[in-house]
Amino acid sequence: MRILQTSACAACKVASHCNASDKKVKIVDVFCDDAATYQAGQEVVVSASKEVAAHALLLGFGIPFLLLILSLILTLKLTGNEGIAALVALASLVPYYFILWLCKDRIRQQLAFSLERN
Repeated sequence: MRILQTSACAACKVASHCNASDKKVKIVDVFCDDAATYQAGQEVVVSASKEVAAHALLLGFGIPFLLLILSLILTLKLTGNEGIAALVALASLVPYYFILWLCKDRIRQQLAFSLERN
């Protein structure tokens, strides 16, 4: 599904003369049982539950933040070198995001959006 995201002032008459107007096109995968009943250009409401949003935030920001901070503190205590601790902390995110990438199909099913006709 292609979503045209516009800022609040994008519909303003002087938006073409202002740098604040912003439009972005985003592509979102939506899995639904009645996908064949939707047509291109049809307006729909895309939504996600609070649980899905919380799970996405946890996977995208919460766990990486905790991993970063814990590895930073642990490496700093072990080595006493701030530079090495910072590099190790950043490097600790690489395996995490690689594992997320490996599990992307499973995660995609858990973090699904729902469609409603407008």
